[in-house]
Amino acid sequence: MIDQEAPVTRAIVIHPVSRDVQDRSSARLEEAAGLAEALDLEVIEAMVTPLRKIEAGRYFGRGKVEDLGVLIHECDANVAVIDANLSPVQQRNLETDWKVKVIDRTGLILEIFGRRAQTKEGVLQVELARLAYERSRLVRTWTHLERQRGGGGVMSGPGETQIETDRRLLADKMAKLRRQLDEVRRTRSLHRNKRQDVPYPTVALVGYTNTGKSTLFNRLTGAKVLAKDMPFATLDPTVRGIKLPKGTQILLSDTVGFITELPTELIAAFRATLEEVREADVLVHVVDASDPDRDGRIRDVEEVLDALEAGPSHDQATIEAWNKLDALTADERVKVDAVIAARGDSLQARNRLLISALKASGLEVLTSAVETALTADHELLSLAIPPQDGRAVAWLHRHGEALQEETDPETGILRGKFKLTEIDMGRFRSEFPSLANQLPELPDPDEY
Repeated sequence: MIDQEAPVTRAIVIHPVSRDVQDRSSARLEEAAGLAEALDLEVIEAMVTPLRKIEAGRYFGRGKVEDLGVLIHECDANVAVIDANLSPVQQRNLETDWKVKVIDRTGLILEIFGRRAQTKEGVLQVELARLAYERSRLVRTWTHLERQRGGGGVMSGPGETQIETDRRLLADKMAKLRRQLDEVRRTRSLHRNKRQDVPYPTVALVGYTNTGKSTLFNRLTGAKVLAKDMPFATLDPTVRGIKLPKGTQILLSDTVGFITELPTELIAAFRATLEEVREADVLVHVVDASDPDRDGRIRDVEEVLDALEAGPSHDQATIEAWNKLDALTADERVKVDAVIAARGDSLQARNRLLISALKASGLEVLTSAVETALTADHELLSLAIPPQDGRAVAWLHRHGEALQEETDPETGILRGKFKLTEIDMGRFRSEFPSLANQLPELPDPDEY
C-alpha cells in the first residue's frame, strides 16, 4: 500500500500482456493510468509490455526486469504500477531490484476504495479487504530480521517470532472487523426486510465503474450523490423511492461500480452491500456506449454478477442502458444504433436502450422498460370496481399496472384490466374482500 506521508507522486504504469492476448491491452492500460491518477499520482509514462510467461520470482523475466528498471530511473519515477496481481515475493523482489515502490492492481484498487469509503460500513469493508491483502505480505515488513537467528533446537529466531505475533494481531483485528460487519449485515437485512414488507419493488443500477450510474441515479431521483468523471467516485449504496410513469412506486439503488478482475478480497468484504444487487427485482446495467472496450466491459460486469449469483444468467430481469449518448460522434452513433437495432429475440437483447443521463435523453423509455420488466410475470385481472371502492383503484395503481380503465357514466363503475403479482393479489384479496370474488380462485393446497 502507499505510505501517504511519503513524497510518492511520479509513477510509471506498466500493463503486461501475453503476446497472443492483446485485444484489450490499450483499454486496460488507459484504465490502469486512470486508477493511478485517481490516487493523485503523476503518470509520467504508461506502456504495454509483452510477456512471454510469468516468472515465479519477479513476474517478468530477468532481461525485462533490467530494461524496465532502466526506464523507471530514466523517467525519475518513484512508483511503479503493475497492472497485474503480484505475489508477495514478486512484489518484494521488484522493489529490491528497482529501488522504487511497486503497487500491483489489487493494491491500487484497495487504496482507491480506502480513500472513497465514507460510511462506517464502507470503511469497515475496505479495512477488512486491506488486511486480508496485507496478511500475506507481512514478510516484507520484517526482512531486516531475516539474518538474526537465536536459540537452539526448535526455538525460532526473532524474525519469525515477530511475524507470527503480527499475524496473530492481524487475525484478531480481522475477527473484530467481521463481527462489526455482521452487525452491519443484520442492520442492512432488517432494512431490506422492512422495504419488502412495504412492499415496493427494488431496481438496482449496476455497471462498470465510471459509466454514469450516479448521474443517472441523480436524474431519476433528484438526489445529489457524488457524480464525477473518476473511477469509484461513490462506494456506499444509496436507495431512494421514485414513481414510474404509470404510477408504480419503486426503490432505486445505486451500487458500487465493477471493474475488470475486481479483487476477491473486495467481493468478499462488499458482499453485504452487493446483496442489494442479488435481491433486486430488476437490474439496470449501465454501459458506457462511447467506450471503445464496451463489449469487454459488459462481459466483465456479467462475470461479477455471475459470482454474486445475479443477472440474466440467473433469471434476473436485466435492462442494458447504453449511456453517454451525448459523447458519441455522428459515425459512432450510426454504429451504436445498428447494434441496438439488431436486438435479436432474447429478453436481454430486447431490453437494450440508448440514453444520456447527462442530457436526460431517453429516460422516459428506460423507466417504461423498467415498469414493463417489473410486471412481466404479473397476472392479468379484469375487475369491475364500484364507486364506493375507489380506494381499491388507487391501491391497484400503487402496487400494479393499469392497462385499461373505463368508467360507466351512469353507474360510476370502473371496468379495467390490471396486472398484479401473485403476492399482491393475496394482499388485494385481504384488503378489499368485497372484490375478492372477481379474482382467480386460490389453488387447492391438497394439490401440492
